[in-house]
Amino acid sequence: MLLMSAMHRAAAQDYVSRYDIFNGFNVLDTPHLNLVNRGYNFQVGRRFKTWESIGFDYTITTGHDTLFPRFLPTALQQQLAAQLLPLIEAGVIPPTFQVQVPIDSKTQTFAFGPQFTYRRFARVPLFIRPSFGAVRETATPHPRDPINASIARQLAPAGYKTDWTGFYGFGGGYDVNVSKHLALRLQSDLTYYHLFNDLLRDGTWNVRWSVGPAFNFGSNIRAAKRVQPVSASSVP
Repeated sequence: MLLMSAMHRAAAQDYVSRYDIFNGFNVLDTPHLNLVNRGYNFQVGRRFKTWESIGFDYTITTGHDTLFPRFLPTALQQQLAAQLLPLIEAGVIPPTFQVQVPIDSKTQTFAFGPQFTYRRFARVPLFIRPSFGAVRETATPHPRDPINASIARQLAPAGYKTDWTGFYGFGGGYDVNVSKHLALRLQSDLTYYHLFNDLLRDGTWNVRWSVGPAFNFGSNIRAAKRVQPVSASSVP
């Protein structure tokens, strides 16, 4: 309802600032791993044209997950099964014993690139962008029994595991302009990456969305665009 009422005013945006800063609440959802991280999103951008800008994007989020054998490469699954078989045969653990290791996740993303904005609606400029950057994740296992603790030590001897990789995808969203210097921004990105490829069998598609205030400041690009240069023939 807020979006539709804001778009009702179908006039071009008169003020387009040179710079903008965004701070907001962020959610990073990885459905394949049933992992949802929540945290903070920061963006800063510089506009070169009314429709084109370039900026930097940073997020930091935390969440909790449980690692199951089905997420692991086949060879590693077979290795763990071979280690558990003697314990099952000796009656130390039941045949129904399940390997599961709870994990705390801390994820950071870093992105830099262009953004393209449609400003036909003064109150609600719409934007799209490619999503390219790097992701860093630290996973810390917290096993609840000695068997899973032993497995966790094999997978992460240091007590935690950190990995870096690149990601790609696309995203977009819109601003609801409260005033010429303040807007409410809602945005989402769909990205793909494969972290911990020595432990995780598959790469994952991830959905990131964030909401929060955006602050616009600096000179008015649209006003500068309308200034006409003085021709030599008009000078007496």
